Amino acid sequence: MRILVENGRLLDPSRELDVQESLWIEDGIICEKQAFSANQADRVIDAAGGWVVPGLIDLHVHFRDPGLEYKETIETGCLAAAHGGYTTVCPMPNTKPSTDCPEVVKEVLDKASAAYGVHVLPVGAVTVGQKGEQPTDVAALKAAGIVAISEDGKSVMNSEVYREAMLQAAECDIPVFAHCEDINLVHGGCMNAGKRAKELGLPGISNAVEDIITARDILLANETGAQLHLCHCSTKESVNLVKWGKEMGVKLTAEVCPHHFALSDEDIPSAEDTNYKMNPPLRSKEDVEAIKQALKDGVMEVISTDHAPHHADEKAKPFTQAPFGIVGLETAVALTITNLVRTGWLTPMQMIAYMSTNPAKVLGIDKGTLKPGSCADVTVIMPDESYVIDAASFASKGKNTPFDGEKVWGRVALTIADGKIIYENEQ
Repeated sequence: MRILVENGRLLDPSRELDVQESLWIEDGIICEKQAFSANQADRVIDAAGGWVVPGLIDLHVHFRDPGLEYKETIETGCLAAAHGGYTTVCPMPNTKPSTDCPEVVKEVLDKASAAYGVHVLPVGAVTVGQKGEQPTDVAALKAAGIVAISEDGKSVMNSEVYREAMLQAAECDIPVFAHCEDINLVHGGCMNAGKRAKELGLPGISNAVEDIITARDILLANETGAQLHLCHCSTKESVNLVKWGKEMGVKLTAEVCPHHFALSDEDIPSAEDTNYKMNPPLRSKEDVEAIKQALKDGVMEVISTDHAPHHADEKAKPFTQAPFGIVGLETAVALTITNLVRTGWLTPMQMIAYMSTNPAKVLGIDKGTLKPGSCADVTVIMPDESYVIDAASFASKGKNTPFDGEKVWGRVALTIADGKIIYENEQ
């Protein structure tokens, strides 16, 4: 299969390449320039006005499969990923059963092999059953196919258990993805602690809930030599803690989710709209500005979605009872272009680095690049096309988003994985 992508703006952060140039793909591999002529191609794609970039990589998704397939399946999750421009995703282990043994890893990978061509790289649990009591066998999980360990959805509150797991991860040379939340400080909180929470009469979650565990995890990573990746950072203090950790020489990276730079707690319209309920919660405007500045400065170097689908009946519960989380795979590109690129916070090159090249570096995989000889994972984005987000049209089973009806810029036009077109928007 030969594909020629013409007239696009090639953005390849792995080579700091920003050129108006064609891209040649043959048999799943990116070729050297002018590898074949247009009349020799099986498909010619006109990418005029678009960015041609390495396939996007999401380090943080929840596909709910196995065990919670009514929320999402690996198949529907991969379809949503393809629609969002993602060619590689890392599903978190908080399924039922959790991804804490080789058998569950195999089940995930078997299902993924038949799901739309998106590369699915599972994340294994830190502890058995995610109970926080006994570390998993990280070496066995890695041999089965995981690329990282995480307890995402919660923190491992026993520091000695977490330390032992970090030592295993360091020995196996895989990263630890950290959800930072001191559960003892939550006290039933369901949104950011502040003025808006008081106005809505809802219990708040303080910044300290996140920051205390962030500091602990950085210190443990420093002691164990583990590679630490901080998930869904949301506070101004987390920015300073990441700077501090990097100054100490900790092997440390950090991600931000689009909802945490696109919205603040002041945007929550009422105590009835649980599509604004996520964990960490939407923070203050001061926190949002700090997070955006950290992205601009490269302190935080990854943008992930924390895609968290839920059934409509669950989200229809009162704010204090509804589950945390929103979907994000099909809105991340547009929200990032609209809120960060068009407003000058990020350059297009930075955006693609944060959504492709840098996530590949975190995982230590040969992706996130358009260099000849590499796997042909490619996304075509039309940055100047606007549309209105329509949650009802999502490929994901989850429709839980606060961005329904919002006008945004940046449409994913084409997603190619292993040289095969897995999504095409013909609008």
